[in-house]
Amino acid sequence: MEFIKDIALGIWENSGFSMLFTQEGGWKYAIMILVAFVFLYLAIAKKFEPLLLVPIAFGILLANMPGAGMMADPTGLMDTSNIVEGARWYDSGVLRLIYAGVKSSIFPCLIFLGIGAMTDFGPLLANPVSLLLGAAAQLGIYVAFVIAILLGFTPQEAASIAIIGGADGPTAILVASKLAGHLLAPIALAAYSYMALIPIIQPPLMKLLTTKKEREVEMKQLRKVSKVEKIIFPIVVFVIVALILPDAAPLIGMLMFGNLLKECGVTDRLSDTAQNALTNIVTIMLGVTVGATANGVDFIQIKTLMIVALGLCAFAFSTVGGILLGKVLYVVTGGKINPLIGAAGVSAVPMAARVAQTEGRKYNPTNFLLMHAMGPNVAGVIGSAVAAGFLLLMFQK
Repeated sequence: MEFIKDIALGIWENSGFSMLFTQEGGWKYAIMILVAFVFLYLAIAKKFEPLLLVPIAFGILLANMPGAGMMADPTGLMDTSNIVEGARWYDSGVLRLIYAGVKSSIFPCLIFLGIGAMTDFGPLLANPVSLLLGAAAQLGIYVAFVIAILLGFTPQEAASIAIIGGADGPTAILVASKLAGHLLAPIALAAYSYMALIPIIQPPLMKLLTTKKEREVEMKQLRKVSKVEKIIFPIVVFVIVALILPDAAPLIGMLMFGNLLKECGVTDRLSDTAQNALTNIVTIMLGVTVGATANGVDFIQIKTLMIVALGLCAFAFSTVGGILLGKVLYVVTGGKINPLIGAAGVSAVPMAARVAQTEGRKYNPTNFLLMHAMGPNVAGVIGSAVAAGFLLLMFQK
């Protein structure tokens, strides 16, 4: 009996249940597990961007199983604070090894390749004013930067936090990894979480800032864009942006390369791979490892909560910036532009455009704003990459 008792006691002492109650900060694991459950509920039951939220949520679960060590880094591969003497690279947790693709910016660049291959710049070319809406929707980046500086963050940290306002996960990862690597985990998680929660965040702001008459505006059908325009556009944009802001070249280059594969008409197999297999694989690895950075012991801190709050502030002001310029254009054009499409200027493609479409149809069932909203939406992708290049140019040491 004593032998069985000792075995049972040993199993209990080495179990995750025991660590939740006995390990210092164990309660933080429990909180993050509950957060993961909430995210899974929103993704599965409410269908809030499940392709993003399910991997992130499960990554949070994986990282917060006490004793599992899936993000262990004994060799100091990415964190030199917990080096174990004699450890080898393959002793690192499996998610830590995959996370190298995030830390090195390989995954963000590959995601941009896939986004480019899936993106139709036709609505932007058909209505160039969309560029202005995409630019206005970067307002949150600069507002959050100023607030972060006032709260005591360094310029590098403030820039990394502010880029969350671009509503672009890969861009946020690239900037944070180069300017404030120690904040990469909360910044990446906040960026992707807010992108997935667009259907919750944006509609109240859209309703608050627009009138019923503005929301009911129907927009005319866009002109047909020629094949030549679509082929020339990604080449010209990359050359111009890369020459002005070389730091933006990795993201904008992969975005435009992916789009060229789609539009040139002679690389259908490559375009299909970039759109489907490659993007799906990278999304799984990126989502799970981004979620896995939310280790309760390290994640639940005052500074982290400040970053999450600033990220929400940045995201909200970016939405506001796009809507307010949309209202200006509504007046200037004599009521021909629906201000709701301004909210799609944040670069979360195509979630923000779908939200604009959904909200527009609530007030006018015959309204079809999706293609009009896609113009500012893809302009926002370019805008966030340009903003990232500017911040790197200004603050990279």
